[in-house]
Amino acid sequence: LIFLRHHIDDGLKYEYLTIENPLELWQNLNNRFEHLKTVVLPKALNDWSQLRFQDFKTVSEYNFTLFKIVSQLKMCGEVITEDMLLEKTYQTFHASNVLLQQQYRLHGFKKYRELIGSLLIAEQINELLLQNHESRPTGSTPLPEVNVT
Repeated sequence: LIFLRHHIDDGLKYEYLTIENPLELWQNLNNRFEHLKTVVLPKALNDWSQLRFQDFKTVSEYNFTLFKIVSQLKMCGEVITEDMLLEKTYQTFHASNVLLQQQYRLHGFKKYRELIGSLLIAEQINELLLQNHESRPTGSTPLPEVNVT
């Protein structure tokens, strides 16, 4: 009862302050919020079906949104496996990155976190390469003369 009361929202604390039995408090809260599953599930399923890796500027943004949707699905009783996470990411690569997607598939990642780690490293390397190129683009310095001396 102490644990439930400590972690409950302040607005709900005052409403359920008179209930002394933890089971009764739990059942009242469950009855109050049980309908949320029926409200959240259709939106979460739609978000899952619309989620595409190619729609995000960074891997971190995609990862954050993916886990937000997955947590909603799990709350509603849906099972999301590592294979489903991997496939969702592979299948939603941009069409111009088909070769890259195949290379990641061939790498044989078993865990989603391994794939995301690899994608984050690749993203950082690409950013560094672009920064280096922008600081001194190709052809911006003259070629050295072979027989200068």
